[in-house]
Amino acid sequence: MDEDGRFNEEVAATYDEYRDPMFSCELIDPAVDFLVQQARGGKALEFAIGTGRIALPLAARGVEVHGIDISRAMIRQMQAKPGGSDIPVVVGDFSSVRVPGSFRLVYLVYNTIQNVTTQAAQVATFANAAAHLEPGGVFVIEVGLPDLQRLPAGEKIVPFDFSDYHAGFDEYDVANQGLVSHHFTRRGDRWEYSSGPFRYVWPSEMDLMAEMAGMSLRERWSGWRGEPFTSDSRKIVAVWEKRDQ
Repeated sequence: MDEDGRFNEEVAATYDEYRDPMFSCELIDPAVDFLVQQARGGKALEFAIGTGRIALPLAARGVEVHGIDISRAMIRQMQAKPGGSDIPVVVGDFSSVRVPGSFRLVYLVYNTIQNVTTQAAQVATFANAAAHLEPGGVFVIEVGLPDLQRLPAGEKIVPFDFSDYHAGFDEYDVANQGLVSHHFTRRGDRWEYSSGPFRYVWPSEMDLMAEMAGMSLRERWSGWRGEPFTSDSRKIVAVWEKRDQ
């Protein structure tokens, strides 16, 4: 997640141009609605605030938003947008860096917990979220589940996207709970290749990380609109509440 690697100036400059569904109103609007409810009039802190995809519309709804991000290039992109310069951001690793004050809501969305590529650092992320929360505050994570059911015996590659402008393939390392996402993206008349490492995480594993940090599961859904979480769900939206000390 270093600034000189996956989220450098070149990546940040085109990040919002990528035609991913995460930029659609169909995904952003219900996410913001959900987070407004979870904030309950209090302050919110976004881990990996990036270019403000969620933070800016959340702030426009009246929530005081703060952020952490390791990439100055991504932060500059957000600050160049209307309202972006009004959001305080601390530069650093969200698994360890501290922001002054306490918050009603800490959130980490769109699979970014998987960017933390060791279990120890994921545990530290939960602990850091809890350290920022006031008692009764909540930590919200949105993350996809690995497509291991689509993985044939002896194989390790699963395609997850294919279109005229993008082809994506996940390369699994099941023994180590890891994967590398490979992306082939069309930009103009040429194709660009990029890849990045991830560590996928299970619902029960995150519940244990939360318990270790002094938080308890309050609710779990398979989407921002409160869709039931089942064995067929491909995504988790989970809420853990900080217990009174």
